[in-house]
Amino acid sequence: MEYRVLVIAPGSTSTKVYVCKDGEKIIEETITYSSTCTSKYSKIYDQFQFRKEDVLRVLREKNFDLNTLDAIVGRGGLLDLAKDEIYRVNELMINNLKSGIQGEHASNLGAIIAYSIANPLKIPAFTVNSVTIDELQDIARISGMPEIIRKSRFHALGQKSAAKRYAESIGKDYADLNLIVAYLGGGVSVGAHKRGKVIDVNNALDGDGPFATERAGGLPVGDLVNLCYSGKYSHQEIKKMITGEGGITAYLGTSDFRKLEMKVNNGNKNAKDVFDAFILQVSKEVGRCAAVLSGDVNAVILTGGIAYSEKAVDEVKKRVSFIAPVICLPGEYELLELADAGLRALKGEEIKEYR
Repeated sequence: MEYRVLVIAPGSTSTKVYVCKDGEKIIEETITYSSTCTSKYSKIYDQFQFRKEDVLRVLREKNFDLNTLDAIVGRGGLLDLAKDEIYRVNELMINNLKSGIQGEHASNLGAIIAYSIANPLKIPAFTVNSVTIDELQDIARISGMPEIIRKSRFHALGQKSAAKRYAESIGKDYADLNLIVAYLGGGVSVGAHKRGKVIDVNNALDGDGPFATERAGGLPVGDLVNLCYSGKYSHQEIKKMITGEGGITAYLGTSDFRKLEMKVNNGNKNAKDVFDAFILQVSKEVGRCAAVLSGDVNAVILTGGIAYSEKAVDEVKKRVSFIAPVICLPGEYELLELADAGLRALKGEEIKEYR
């Protein structure tokens, strides 16, 4: 039997739409958004309606019949799901994602949109590889302040799918390799993968690690505290400055990395400085993960949308290739991973119920 699966993968500045028939691509489209478009919504769930309509518009334009679908898979959001398993989307999951019980991120919309389309069609909706997968070694949770525990919040789907694809390409098992995977997108997460487990990774959601197109990344703590108590900004404004309006957006007014590159190529010094600082911070984070793995690294993998930038990839390679071979796998593997999960679920792989 041939199965058709729709994949919906919302990110901070995009929604990816992918349809396959037994693993063979039928449709692939990326809907992009400016930070101006998304920043006007105070809660992620407020973006639900227009993002869903955009997904349906793309399918209409491709003359795709929704009634031919067998399942829909949404990108995993911020949920208390610690393992890499397939979950059936249910009302409890939807309510928790709507309320942002584990935090606010565009990935929360993946299961919500999937369920809203699947339910009237009377087909299942699934989710897999939640942003909150937690495989950290215990010492990675210690922050230096007992009141604060370091959390696992990263691009689990993008990192793990790239790692598994690389392992497959060299005829190895992911569980037999030590890898550093850098996901470069609207946020940046760099993980130390030790034999199939992400034992250390920066919290890309809450302002840890390198800055990105719209996230401020790790900041000097004392200066941030002073800014918070300066009386100039509300709590919500500070949160927006950290996630949504930080990073490259704050410096140059754009969340589009391609526009940053254009400015660099046109001789804009400010853009060149921001670009170079981005490369430096990503490279430093890769070096940190090399220390976590005690220098025993089989490969450094660059993935995510910014991995399409030859200039960015080349500059990172110059700084980190002494650690291990640098492999570039731009971000579409995450769509294949989601689609594969949907096919496996339809073919009988165990599905977890969210409780």
